[in-house]
Amino acid sequence: MLDRSFYQKPTLQVARNLLGKVLVRRWSGKNLAGKIVETEAYVGPHDLACHASKGKTKRTSIMFEAGGCAYVYMIYGFYFCLNAVTEPADYPAAVLIRAIEPLDHLSIMRKLRKNPAQDTNIGSGPGKLCMAMGIDKKLNGQDLTGNQLWIEDRNLNVDRIVASPRIGVDYAGEYRDKPWRFYIDGNPHVSRLRMRGHLQVAPIPLLTRRGARTK
Repeated sequence: MLDRSFYQKPTLQVARNLLGKVLVRRWSGKNLAGKIVETEAYVGPHDLACHASKGKTKRTSIMFEAGGCAYVYMIYGFYFCLNAVTEPADYPAAVLIRAIEPLDHLSIMRKLRKNPAQDTNIGSGPGKLCMAMGIDKKLNGQDLTGNQLWIEDRNLNVDRIVASPRIGVDYAGEYRDKPWRFYIDGNPHVSRLRMRGHLQVAPIPLLTRRGARTK
């Protein structure tokens, strides 16, 4: 299981480092698990695509906690999205888990997802993976080092990482095209592609909290 120090680092670094890690959800006595294959970084109050850019509210208050807890919210009145809160306390930032490759208890995950025709459609999107793993608003604020929802390192292979603009943030002004979406190149469980601005990232330089390259 990843400890809190993993999350309390610059958000862009956490977003990349989560690729290949395994998301685990304790569900009805079983550990449902999926390899994280796609993430997006939301980097503090200056990032106009980040919920916290509008300040601290009841909804976003969890983002102001120290990194290492879950931020779960609803979209479209039906789907849930899971984020890992990052950075030290009072710097509101998070990584959205956008897609997983199912690993353990695939039959249960398939059933929770209403039996899609293909395995690649079980967790290939933030709402899909939450449905497949029984993740909903009740897990908002959940400790990611606890026994209900956590992320672990199984030393799974990650070949090439690609960085691209985030999906669905056309409203974000100068932050619209920031290449803060990361995914494992060629993995069929990645969600739909935003076709422009894809960059191969290998090796990946360390980035500061605000997205500047370190020397």
